[in-house]
Amino acid sequence: MAESTIEWTDATWNPTTGCDQTSPGCDNCYALTMAARLKAMGQEKYQVDGDPRTSGPGFALTVHPDTLSIPHRWSKPRMIFVNSMSDLFHHDVPVEFIRDVFAVMADTPRHTYQLLTKRSKRLSRLADVIDWPRNLWVGVSVETQTYGFRVDHLRTVPSSVRFLSIEPLLGPVSVNLDGIDWVIVGGESGPSCRPVDPVQVRHIRDACVESGTPFFFKQWGGRTPKTHGRLLDGRTWDEYPAATVGAGV
Repeated sequence: MAESTIEWTDATWNPTTGCDQTSPGCDNCYALTMAARLKAMGQEKYQVDGDPRTSGPGFALTVHPDTLSIPHRWSKPRMIFVNSMSDLFHHDVPVEFIRDVFAVMADTPRHTYQLLTKRSKRLSRLADVIDWPRNLWVGVSVETQTYGFRVDHLRTVPSSVRFLSIEPLLGPVSVNLDGIDWVIVGGESGPSCRPVDPVQVRHIRDACVESGTPFFFKQWGGRTPKTHGRLLDGRTWDEYPAATVGAGV
């Protein structure tokens, strides 16, 4: 577990590491680049093959049972982003291990856990065979309208908070916000970042305002996450779901 620089969370916890590309939002995956850097620093839990800057081969999915005790050591309530370096609903993660991760969340109700996935079909399929802790927020990534189906899958999940991460925003996104409790929007960052359209950002913001859905604008993106700041129409948008369980925000 590590303190996080991500604006909408406090810390990260990675019971699995590794992933592979599933949609265009993965093209410039920060986790892959970070994994290569961490492996070069001697952290062997990141199994990277080749040079992600040139070949982008992905990095091996690995489960880490030794990390399951980490949240118990944190006495102060925190917002914890689960698997910033992986996807818990990747097809190579055993269902029993997913259950183990969820059990840790249930056993540490002082924390609020935020879990994000692109594997929405598996998330929906497993929803009925997992015990859902009240202090877990579950979200899906939606980078263009093509992946709006992930929102429909998310609506089938009995999570206390369902959220969307529309980051990187790569094209128009117009989704039905029924049953959605929070929306995060952000532009892409990194040397190969693709530009974000301000018109599309405002379109999503306006839909959230109209529906009463909390809206969080993370960044405009650029070579670094902070290159162009976070102001949207002269202000920051740092709204959170009202039904916050566990850690305060």
